[in-house]
Amino acid sequence: MSGVKSYKELLIWQKGISIVLKVYKLTQSFPKDEIYALSSQLKRASVSIPSNIAEGFGRQTDKSFNHFLNISRGSLNEIETQLVIAKELGFIQDENLYNDLLFIIEEESKMINAFTKNLK
Repeated sequence: MSGVKSYKELLIWQKGISIVLKVYKLTQSFPKDEIYALSSQLKRASVSIPSNIAEGFGRQTDKSFNHFLNISRGSLNEIETQLVIAKELGFIQDENLYNDLLFIIEEESKMINAFTKNLK
């Protein structure tokens, strides 16, 4: 990671922030009784992505950073699964946002995979 001074410079962190914003926007239309259930779970998992990237970067070792990137990847899978569940339950109101979010999740997953290969 020579030359990178802050985790904020990392595209994987920036895309993670984008995922958080889109998840929050998407869950605004969820039923109010889901505020402490699926909606909350989606928000926590999305926040976990850039948070773990930042924490891993701060550990300043490739091995530790790789560990936190794996946690971020797990959170991506968690969000993707929860989005499918929300869709099946009829909670998704904005089909375009839903599809955009799934696309960005796939992109982020590929970027994290490539990033971890470079750490090894």
